Amino acid sequence: MESANGHSQRARVFLQPIAAPSILGLFGFAGSTFMVTAHLAGWYGDAATQQYLAPFAAAFGGLAQFAAGMWAYRARDGLATAMHGMWGSFWIGYGILFLLIANGTLSLEAASVPLGFWFIALTWITLMGAIAASGESLALAGVLHTLWIGSGLLAIGLLTGVGGWEIAGAYVLMLSAILAWYTASALMFEDVLGRPVLPVGLTSKAKEAPELAVGAGEPGVKHGQ
Repeated sequence: MESANGHSQRARVFLQPIAAPSILGLFGFAGSTFMVTAHLAGWYGDAATQQYLAPFAAAFGGLAQFAAGMWAYRARDGLATAMHGMWGSFWIGYGILFLLIANGTLSLEAASVPLGFWFIALTWITLMGAIAASGESLALAGVLHTLWIGSGLLAIGLLTGVGGWEIAGAYVLMLSAILAWYTASALMFEDVLGRPVLPVGLTSKAKEAPELAVGAGEPGVKHGQ
C-alpha cells in the first residue's frame, strides 16, 4: 500500500484465537433446558420449583449462552450468533420473570398468555435457524428442529391452558437438550484432540471448507461453530 507522500506502507492484521463459542452455548442451553423441562414434565418439584430454577437458568442458560452468541459474532458465525444470542436473552428474561413472580410482583397465571406469544416468536425464528443449520450440520439441525417444535407445543399449551401440550413440548425440548449436549461434546472433543471423535453429520458444503494448520478458529480465518 502506498501513502500520500509516495512511500510504501505495510498493513498489519492481528488475529485473535477463539475457541468454538457453541461449546459453551450448547452446554448452557442443554443444562438449563433439561432442568426446566424435566420439572415441566413432572419428574420432580412442585409449583414453587421454578423460583429455585430461575437464577440458575438466567445465569447458565442466559448469561453463558448470550456470551457465546457474542463470541460467535466475533468469529463471524451468523447462525450461532442469532441462535445463542436469542435464546440466551430469553433465558435471562425467564429468570427475571420468575424472580418477579417469587416476590409477588407478578402472578404465574397472568404470565401464561404473554409467555405463549413469546414462544410463538421463538418458534418461528428458531425454525429459520434450523433450516439454515441443515446446510451445515445434521446434529445442529437436530437441536434446532426439536427446539422449534417443542417451543411450538409449549406455546399451544400456554395459550390454551391444556397441560398435555406443555408436557409434550417439555419432552421434545428435553430431546433438544440431549442433542445439544451431544453436539457440544463433539465440538469439545474435536477442539481438544484436533480431530473429529463424535459424528455430527457435516454436509458436503461444510466438508469443503479448507483445513488450516495455523489460525484455525480465528476470526476471519475459518468459519465454524
